[in-house]
Amino acid sequence: MASRLPVIDSDGEVSDLSMADPALFKPFPDLPKSLQAKLRGRPKVAVTKERIAIRLSREVVEAFRATGKGNSLTLYSPAP
Repeated sequence: MASRLPVIDSDGEVSDLSMADPALFKPFPDLPKSLQAKLRGRPKVAVTKERIAIRLSREVVEAFRATGKGNSLTLYSPAP
């Protein structure tokens, strides 16, 4: 079994791993499949938002920002 670096030093402080030998680290494909699944991130959702880009005049953007916190919610609400 490979030796592990101590995470906590003799003073109870967390060790600095930035100076650790990079050869001790394993490439992602070499990790067990169960660990890879945990490290991949959140599962993809079925329905996602669609990304679009629009250009608005400065006056329009300032008007929305002037409404205060949650101004993007106003953009999401459907027009009557």
